[in-house]
Amino acid sequence: MNALSEALKTKRVLVCVGSGGVGKTTISATLALRSAVDGRTSLVCTIDPAKRLANSLGLNALGNVEAEVPASALEPLGVKPRGRLHAMMLDMKQTWDDLILKYAPPDKREKILSNRFYQSLSSALAGSQEYIAMEKLWELRTKRDYELIVLDTPPTAHALDFLEAPNRVLDFLDNEAAKWLLTPALAAGRIGLSLFSLGSSYAAKTISKFTGTETLQELAAFMMAIAPMNESFRERARGVRELLEAKQTGFVLVTSPGRERLDEVMHFHRLLKQNEMDVVAVVVNRVHPMPGAQLWEEMRSLIPARRAKMEQTLRELTLLAEQDARGIAELQAAVGNTPLIQVPRFELDVHDIGALWRTGRYLIGEEVIPGPTSPLPSGEGRGEGSSPPG
Repeated sequence: MNALSEALKTKRVLVCVGSGGVGKTTISATLALRSAVDGRTSLVCTIDPAKRLANSLGLNALGNVEAEVPASALEPLGVKPRGRLHAMMLDMKQTWDDLILKYAPPDKREKILSNRFYQSLSSALAGSQEYIAMEKLWELRTKRDYELIVLDTPPTAHALDFLEAPNRVLDFLDNEAAKWLLTPALAAGRIGLSLFSLGSSYAAKTISKFTGTETLQELAAFMMAIAPMNESFRERARGVRELLEAKQTGFVLVTSPGRERLDEVMHFHRLLKQNEMDVVAVVVNRVHPMPGAQLWEEMRSLIPARRAKMEQTLRELTLLAEQDARGIAELQAAVGNTPLIQVPRFELDVHDIGALWRTGRYLIGEEVIPGPTSPLPSGEGRGEGSSPPG
């Protein structure tokens, strides 16, 4: 039993993290699928808008509420799931709106929703997507009874954006400079706001040259309306942090074998460890496998013209596999005892339930990439009439 197989049996939350374009959504969906087949009621919460994932799970679309994957979607696998599988796609704006409608004072809700500073917060503020993903995870974990939730986090431009997002949003809402500037308006309330002279101080005059009086008034109105929720935001941010640090929460780092991606995941791994987060495994996705001996034998049986083309292809594949192997060896040395799991690059994109299942076989160790896991000796497997590598 490998690390991910064990995690699927014992963890309540798995958070898949990594940069964009490495197959994080596929890995997330696959983990939830395997968990459900093995008997646990599971949910994958994704931020990927690609419709093909929904289609591969037998759904017309994914929305901001959980949808159960029909048992018929799993029939091609030839397996009968012992647990139920659910899926949803996080709608950032809708989740923010739901949060406001649920927790804001009734007389403040419409003011907040229509305020353009709120609209920026809920759609464009740095860290807002990461914050709301963590917020949704906290809600699902505390309000639902799923045995396993797999969260596909937004692509990270910086290693700990998703961990720092709650504090970043709180800093925005609790900004001391803004409070100092807007104290007269905040203290006076609605009537005082209409009488508040934004030109009464040098700071206000300076800022209004760039933002305009109307903008400052709107910011003051937003901060007045959102103020009653600030303590609730802080409590939930603490809850998110506690959830991420809990023993039943694990992190799955997903990367591809490219140089830039490997550097990112090494840095990410180090920071997660420093923050005492449980890194279950590092998944290296889309690894080039070493061409097998059978392909080299087939090459030798071809007529010379075709043989030359196939040999060139096999040599190129060998070079790619060697390059991946060097990077993976360096990554393994960097992550120490953290298990490293490899998933091969498939001929076609993962777009159906069968491909998800095949990916899962590599994730839990039922299949492994054949061939050497370290660089081959120079020249082996190259040249006319050469022997197959390995």
